[in-house]
Amino acid sequence: MRKLISKIKKLVSGKSKASLTKPAPVTKGKPIGEVTHYYGDISVAIVKFNRPFSCGEKVHFSGATTDFKETVKSMQYEHKSIETAKKGQEVGIKVGDKVREGDLVFEA
Repeated sequence: MRKLISKIKKLVSGKSKASLTKPAPVTKGKPIGEVTHYYGDISVAIVKFNRPFSCGEKVHFSGATTDFKETVKSMQYEHKSIETAKKGQEVGIKVGDKVREGDLVFEA
């Protein structure tokens, strides 16, 4: 009974926050980009890449409430389709799920 009471006290006092919060998604390596904007009506994420990136590569979007993998099928820059994004370039990517500003993009 005492153990149960001490566990409840820890939970209420906030000393054991790990058991109350959602675990962070597991990702490997350094991020290759970051979402700078999201257009929900057309499901397009604007991503700034840290390295050259090509269509056909798989990516993993990861954030506080975002966690999914997807193959990039198309990219646009200045409303024109491109096959490869340069380092530091912001491009539009059609995504299948909602992303948020600040979400990180990893190589999948």
